[in-house]
Amino acid sequence: MDAIQIYGGNPLKGEVRIQGSKNAVLPILAAALLINGTCEIENCPIISDVHHMLRLLESLCCNTVRNGHTLIIHSENLSECDMPSDSVGVMRSSIMLLGALLSRVGSVSMQYPGGCVIGQRPIDLHLKALRKMGVVIDEREDGFVAQTKGLTGAYHSLPFVSVGATENIILAAVLAKGDTVIDNAAREPEISALCEFLNKAGAKIEGAGSRRILIHGVEKLHEVSYRVPADRIVAGTYLSACLCSGGEVFLDEAPYMQMEAVIDAATHMGAEITRNEDGIRVKCLERRKALSLLCTESYPGFPTDLQSAFLTAMTLADGKSVIKEEIFENRFRIIPELQKMGARITCDGHTAIVEGCDRLKGANLYANELRGGAALVLAGSAADGKTVVFNRHFIERGYEDICSDLRALGVVCGTVEIHD
Repeated sequence: MDAIQIYGGNPLKGEVRIQGSKNAVLPILAAALLINGTCEIENCPIISDVHHMLRLLESLCCNTVRNGHTLIIHSENLSECDMPSDSVGVMRSSIMLLGALLSRVGSVSMQYPGGCVIGQRPIDLHLKALRKMGVVIDEREDGFVAQTKGLTGAYHSLPFVSVGATENIILAAVLAKGDTVIDNAAREPEISALCEFLNKAGAKIEGAGSRRILIHGVEKLHEVSYRVPADRIVAGTYLSACLCSGGEVFLDEAPYMQMEAVIDAATHMGAEITRNEDGIRVKCLERRKALSLLCTESYPGFPTDLQSAFLTAMTLADGKSVIKEEIFENRFRIIPELQKMGARITCDGHTAIVEGCDRLKGANLYANELRGGAALVLAGSAADGKTVVFNRHFIERGYEDICSDLRALGVVCGTVEIHD
């Protein structure tokens, strides 16, 4: 089995550069389909989710060229073809292709998208919104067929904040006839990055980063070059690593303006954090303090993607911490794995109560999803002895090389293949 092996228990020290954002680049790759020409995307992370998205683009007759962290995408020959089921099935972001493909070719046939096992995440909002814009959708047991004779602008009031639905509506609306309004839109920085990319290509989008987004449909987009912003979740992961293990680290290019809720929570746990134009410095020289209550929220609240990492840090804090998961119902799947290490956690529905312990001990652990898997690696970095985290492929969906990054901070770790 694919695994990560860690020998932990030492404080961290060093510097690591934060990679380009996974959650920003995936919808931007979908947006490249809207451009009948060439897109250059810089600072693209080398992760498996990007690999699968590129396979999907290539199955649609796009030509993609990677040169390190730069991608060149040619979509002049875009056509509606059969997308590889293994790539659609393993990543939730494949649904982002729907709005863009309907704009360019008018017809899409795809199976229901997959991804991490962290909740239901229905696509009903996506399909309902597209129907309002002139799309006929035939839902089947294993997928659906969507067709349109031309997208038209519409008014959308989302019943709850959804990043994916907001992105898909934007992608469908950019080349639609007329204006589109999204009320109760997601405010995540990744939405702003998508709109910045599209506006740079000639789109007319107003209100990105607010609860109300207005899109004026245009006839076409032009070729564009764009640099993907740094990944706030990866930066928060390595900030959490310092919370877990102690020490002092510098996170080069960390987007601190997007991390207010995370920095606030870490500061309340006793971390000393300083910021400058190059990134953030995290210092944790004293034992961490418990957090009386931490709730996940849509942006600008505390991100659900870092709940597992902070839950791990809470296991080593003084006193009792409480964490509530308000976004995804299955984010607490790592609790049994942390309990193997001696963590004292009880779970009641969407709430976890953590009694801090003095030390964690190494164990054999199993990742079930991306962010929980990364949190288990942090737990191993802080634990005494050897920890093995199996199913590292989940972690590779969002982290270029978590082992290399942690080694730069002084952790003894590496990838291994373990055979039964």
